[in-house]
Amino acid sequence: MESDYYTAALRRLCANTTGGYKAVGEAIGANGQTIYQICKGVKLPSGNPRSVGLDLRRRITAAFPGWLDNQPLNAAASRGVTICQFDTGGAMGSGVVLKDQPGVIQSWTVNDEWARQNVRGCTSLANLCIVTGFGDSMRGMFNPGDPLICDRGVRTVEFDGVYFFRVENEGFIKRLQRVPGEGILVLSENTSYRAWTIKPTMDFEVFGRILKSWVSEDF
Repeated sequence: MESDYYTAALRRLCANTTGGYKAVGEAIGANGQTIYQICKGVKLPSGNPRSVGLDLRRRITAAFPGWLDNQPLNAAASRGVTICQFDTGGAMGSGVVLKDQPGVIQSWTVNDEWARQNVRGCTSLANLCIVTGFGDSMRGMFNPGDPLICDRGVRTVEFDGVYFFRVENEGFIKRLQRVPGEGILVLSENTSYRAWTIKPTMDFEVFGRILKSWVSEDF
């Protein structure tokens, strides 16, 4: 079974990693006890064993690119960091509408030095993901189809910045500004778009904070 394949790979990774379950958990932003329970086949209340789901697989791959190849930790780390396409837990493309999305960038693989120098201040390298820019409301910061690096470890708007989020079933990448007594102001880089406010009554969810974007030009 597929779940057995990934669970066996996770067991090998923990066995080959100094610090075992706890170290692997810390590297991917998960609880070491959860990693332990998956490896040991601890069952959920439903009676099914804990498994390595899609989101967890992406996070493990980002931190340990060689985990499915049964490679030692050092060998995997030397290959760099894989930044995978953003995943909302199955909703992307079916439950969340991304208007004018010109295809997607599936992944980037960068070395450790690039990650340290170019993506500073992230919650964890395992939380980095790549989002393909869509729509023209943020032209000037990025164009449709441009790569954006998102930190999915940020799930609340604690300070002003550019965020990937949804309101109801529509996805947005916008600059968010907290306005005391009013809510969260949504700002576009393209001045043709009016600002609007996310009110407490709206179904609002933050997917992550955009840390870096690239602006493409045609020649």
